[in-house]
Amino acid sequence: MKFFKPLLIAALCTTAVAAWADVNVGVTLSATGPAASLGIPEKNTIALMPKTIGGQKINYIVLDDASDTTAAVANTRKLIAENKVDIVLGSTTTPNSLAMIDVVSEAKTPMISIAASARIVEPMDAKKQWVFKTPQNDIMMSLAIAEHMAASGVKTVAFIGFSDAYGEGWSQEFAKAAELKKLKIVANERYARTDTSVTGQALKIMAAKADAVLVAGSGTPAALPQKTLKERGYAGKMYQTHGVANADFLRVGGKDVEGTFLPAGPVLVAEQLPASHPVKKSALAYVTAYEAANGKNSVSTFGAHAWDAGLLMTSAVPVALKKAQPGTPEFRAALRDALEQIKDVSGAHGVFNMTANDHLGLDQRARVMVKIENGAWKYQP
Repeated sequence: MKFFKPLLIAALCTTAVAAWADVNVGVTLSATGPAASLGIPEKNTIALMPKTIGGQKINYIVLDDASDTTAAVANTRKLIAENKVDIVLGSTTTPNSLAMIDVVSEAKTPMISIAASARIVEPMDAKKQWVFKTPQNDIMMSLAIAEHMAASGVKTVAFIGFSDAYGEGWSQEFAKAAELKKLKIVANERYARTDTSVTGQALKIMAAKADAVLVAGSGTPAALPQKTLKERGYAGKMYQTHGVANADFLRVGGKDVEGTFLPAGPVLVAEQLPASHPVKKSALAYVTAYEAANGKNSVSTFGAHAWDAGLLMTSAVPVALKKAQPGTPEFRAALRDALEQIKDVSGAHGVFNMTANDHLGLDQRARVMVKIENGAWKYQP
């Protein structure tokens, strides 16, 4: 018995340590670079996330990928190999998030992206089964735009988008929505996020004489085509994607973006929503928390995507803890399984219901149409 006593004590100590192991959350965001206007509110939101979940301490390791795909991949590798994270949150942009998929799937570590493209989680396969996301899919928002255009008498549309996965994804999805609503796309142009001039593209769009123009960009770089078209005298309707729903876009766009229509998550106009809206309460909860920390009217939809990632994680961690301890492959697998089984989690943008084939889990409650009026967002019932 004496021989076994030290072994028993050691085993009990090991169990006690394991029971109180921290949950390590790795975060890579674009806090600098072209996507900084998206990444900064996301980073601010990480600071508001819970420090304990299910009785376990939560450690957040936050890295900046500077809006660069290579840096996002390097950050993800570092978080997994050196920080031994149980889950990865990020990144801010579609190209960065797409590049991270190979890393997290190889390490069998769940990831919640806060970038928009449906390509991040579709089509489902062995790699993407480890990946979830919180922003609305392009097709959901494309349909909202196409429906609004058709109802407003628009017949022809010119498209200009980023020359990367975000722009390409939008081009494909909007084409489907336009066909459904019998809209004719008469021009299709591209530009880089870092471009300082789109004069050539704007001249082609002007020549097409479209009833409306859709700019598929995100953050402050999305203002460039619209400002250029305004300078050239374009007087048709202007639409943007939910990629511009932050105060920096309004600041940079100024009077040139007045009258613009865009689809957005309900959180952008939470206070304007009718009391009956299913997301009003959960959206206002985020607005209240963010503005208390960062000032009145500081909320952006991008920070809210990060908030929703935190809510998904908060829902899944207690379930995973019943099966395994943090810091183990078993816990990471259990956390992935728990995320996939999330039901009726109300977030800032919508109500999440995940399945094995749907790693977004949002429905039409996650979108509203908004107009820019007097430098502010105006809910369009």
